Amino acid sequence: MENTITYVAMDTHKKEHKIALHYPDKEVIENLSINNTASDISKMVKKILKKAPGEVRFCYEAGVCGFDLKRKIESLGCKCAVIAPTLTPVKPGERIKTDRRDALKLLAMFKAGLLTEVYAPEPDQEAARELCRLHQTARVNLMRIHHQLLKFLTRHGCIYAEGDHWTQKHLRWLRSVEFAEPLLKDVFDSYYTEMQHCMQRLDSLARQVVQLAESEPYKKIVGLLQCFHGIKTLTAISVITEIFNFGRFANPRDLMSYLGLTPSESSSGEKQKKGSITKSGNKRVRRLLTEVSWHYRHPYHISKELKRRRKGQPQWAIDIADRAGHRLRKRYWYLVNHGKMPCKAITAVARELVGFIWSVMREYQTRKMDKAA
Repeated sequence: MENTITYVAMDTHKKEHKIALHYPDKEVIENLSINNTASDISKMVKKILKKAPGEVRFCYEAGVCGFDLKRKIESLGCKCAVIAPTLTPVKPGERIKTDRRDALKLLAMFKAGLLTEVYAPEPDQEAARELCRLHQTARVNLMRIHHQLLKFLTRHGCIYAEGDHWTQKHLRWLRSVEFAEPLLKDVFDSYYTEMQHCMQRLDSLARQVVQLAESEPYKKIVGLLQCFHGIKTLTAISVITEIFNFGRFANPRDLMSYLGLTPSESSSGEKQKKGSITKSGNKRVRRLLTEVSWHYRHPYHISKELKRRRKGQPQWAIDIADRAGHRLRKRYWYLVNHGKMPCKAITAVARELVGFIWSVMREYQTRKMDKAA
């Protein structure tokens, strides 16, 4: 079977793709270039299918082309794997890098089975992910304009000292700020208008994300994650749309590793050295869960808001969330009391929180399969 497979590796770019392919009945590896257009891709795939004696397998590294290229190739009857670029083996000492060489190296490792394929979401799943990422981008943009406006006011002696920023009282104070120079007034009005636009955009996107969370197939899973202390709707749907298929992780350690929360290590012989977390994989989920973990510094109790979120949820999910609440608070204070910095303790708490989330999702999938059977 292996002798009839045609392997094709693509070094993808915005405008052009470099391709290396090897037919099983030929010794020479062919190289070609095509433009990144639907017509050129279709012609290339059909041409290879005509010459290939059997199955054709494509691969390319995840990057600028996303998963759309994979769907185009698979719609024409070929298999296509999207490769994790950070897990691609690198040969030490190589100092020459070209697109043609990259395609050839990718082809050799693809044939040898040395590459790691990433999970490719369905089109509707990817659309949900893009919406959640857009909401996070809107938050960053609002924070940026907040900082710019405050720095502008500070430079010109307008400092608010009557409480926290961005409260209703602070916003009323902003509307009362006056400048003697007409140009400064125009600059302030531009900053303030941009801030209002960002706030309205963020509110609109937040409503869309909440609406997505309340739709199928996300409603049930979002409800389960909201049983955890510190996880509300926006955080839950963001975690789900970044990971989707929790079943692809055989154990909690795999998910922790995927999120970059496991310690790095450089050990050899009798020398053992562990460093900071790897920070590989999905940084968005890692940031969200780290923010959630700060809630576990405080005494764990069931607030009115948490009771409301747990209403109608299965008891087994609530029990796991309660065990997580008690365990993670003890873990945080144990580490802090033994000399660990709070930020390092929170990272350890986030890693264990991932294990509890994996447990809930695995239990949900198991019960769902049993019910379907």
